[in-house]
Amino acid sequence: ILTGERLAQGLDAVAGLRIEVFRAYPYLYEGSLDYERRYLTKLAEAPGAVIVVARDGDKIVGAATGLPLSVEHDEFKAPFLAQGFDIATIFYCAESVLSAAYRGPGLGHAFFDAREAQARRLGLTRSTFCAVVRAVDDPRRPADYRPLDGFWTKRQYRPQKGLVTTYRWTEIGNPAETEQTLQFWMRDL
Repeated sequence: ILTGERLAQGLDAVAGLRIEVFRAYPYLYEGSLDYERRYLTKLAEAPGAVIVVARDGDKIVGAATGLPLSVEHDEFKAPFLAQGFDIATIFYCAESVLSAAYRGPGLGHAFFDAREAQARRLGLTRSTFCAVVRAVDDPRRPADYRPLDGFWTKRQYRPQKGLVTTYRWTEIGNPAETEQTLQFWMRDL
């Protein structure tokens, strides 16, 4: 768990990892280190937030973040409020990023376990995250791409009908930010 000085020391590594992982399909994110530093610093300062890392020796090879939905950006709260959810009871698993060479042995489960434990410590009763929506026939989709739906379903998360939002980011090869659609998945804790 990174907080305080440990977060400051690991900030650039986590920021770089986010850029590396989100550059791949389906996010196709063209990130910047400055944006990532600001984002992670703000997230770490949010009440109830958690940043969990996986290391191979001193090298950070994975990271997962989360915070109470009530302190997240309005774009993420709005769909829940519009559908009458009590956002004070929901924990938002913001992202999980893991270097490709470390996928498979269970670190993804460890990330969710740590964030769900944080949610329970805070007395929250639901956990949610969102994933970018791409067309099945998107020409940018690699032939070997495997969606994570099965993994999320095993963890008892389900996509929530009509619970979507939009968020803007710069995609690879596009000089301007574009609006992206994100689908929320949720489970009871």
